[in-house]
Amino acid sequence: MSSNVVNLNRFRKKKAKEERVKQAETNSRLHGRTKAEKQRELSERTRASQALEGKRLEGDAATASAEAEAELIELSEVHKPE
Repeated sequence: MSSNVVNLNRFRKKKAKEERVKQAETNSRLHGRTKAEKQRELSERTRASQALEGKRLEGDAATASAEAEAELIELSEVHKPE
């Protein structure tokens, strides 16, 4: 006459976890990238960044403009009429 006692809370949590895992697998198949794809993209970005750095004439634009302003200030102070 004794029946098995089932913990419904545990059953509900187990079912929810299985659904989350199934959804995660579906999403990874649809939207995920392989490790090789990620590494290839990283190497392409690095190569493009290095190519861009190699083509710079004097640092970046912000540094160049700051240096130019400092040089103008120095010249104006040297040639200031008294």
